[in-house]
Amino acid sequence: MIENPIKRRPTRKIRVGSVYVGGDAPISVQSMTNTETCDVDATVAQIQRCADAGADIMRVSVPSMEAAEAFGEIRKRVTVPLVADIHFDHKIALAVADYGADCLRINPGNIGSDQKVREVVAAARHHGISIRIGVNAGSLEKDLQKKYGEPTGQALLESALRHIDILDRLDFHEFKVSVKASNVFLTMDAYRLLSQQIDNPLHLGVTEAGIYRTGTVKSAIALGGLLMEGIGDTMRISLAAEPEDEIKIGFDILKSLGLRSNGINFIACPSCSRQEFNVIKVMQMLEERLEDVRTPMDVSVIGCKVNGPGEAKEADIGVVGASPRSLVYRNGEKSHLIDTDQLVEEIESMVRERVKALEEAKSKEIIRTSFE
Repeated sequence: MIENPIKRRPTRKIRVGSVYVGGDAPISVQSMTNTETCDVDATVAQIQRCADAGADIMRVSVPSMEAAEAFGEIRKRVTVPLVADIHFDHKIALAVADYGADCLRINPGNIGSDQKVREVVAAARHHGISIRIGVNAGSLEKDLQKKYGEPTGQALLESALRHIDILDRLDFHEFKVSVKASNVFLTMDAYRLLSQQIDNPLHLGVTEAGIYRTGTVKSAIALGGLLMEGIGDTMRISLAAEPEDEIKIGFDILKSLGLRSNGINFIACPSCSRQEFNVIKVMQMLEERLEDVRTPMDVSVIGCKVNGPGEAKEADIGVVGASPRSLVYRNGEKSHLIDTDQLVEEIESMVRERVKALEEAKSKEIIRTSFE
């Protein structure tokens, strides 16, 4: 097994509700609701779908005092940590802090007088909640736009440092920072520069990345590149798509880098004329049926015997395609033959059987250690 070469950048550990961000905490995956916040039922339902997909943290836009009241109701009905997204109005920040927000996404330099900033920081300190500073290339301060002529990594860095300086002067350090852009290279440049200046955790993202396919590619390139350099403590994949899809893609990026496990890691061939069954159809059905599985597991599904045995030996469950019966490997060893026309049902059954066995073993270990 090849050792993972990624060494994460040392950062300060902060808390967003029950989730730690930074330090030695796992890289968390988050998304943002796109429902009308005042529609409490719809927003709660969307948050729950994201939680079911594995979301560690969810962000909710709070543009008004009415939305702040709705946020309070939402907070009562979900267990996942919530970030309240606020712009300009410090009174909304104070309200959601009272209503149970786990983090405030608000830029200190944009909420007015020093007194207003002090009030927000005091509320955050009182309630034990963190702050996220969020800098975007599309909303840089006018003087920075004039100074640099266009958004640059240095411009994003300077904007972030202004907000950071405000919190530093108030001796408040429970914050994370993002410096997002829609351009891959600008995003990477800004985060690299910022990572050299502060030890606070960084929230990664390519803002306004685009629709599902192109946005996924842009995010995978930019965030994957930064993560390989050890930069990043939490992340959002910003797509014009459903929030739960953002969560799934975020975990897929982390899984591909060996940084986080969340469910099944499928190894499947792209298929060719050698295939003994319809690999694409089988994989589509398996992904849909096993979407609820959160237990880390490698499952290899290869359509023929050319590469099949080699992949199967490295997987927890492996299938080598043949007709009329395919060969199954378990834990790297040949196990048994199954009817090829029953692959989906048989693989699902084996996966769920393994999940149950692992959960039972984990429960026994917990009981054993509790008595030691």
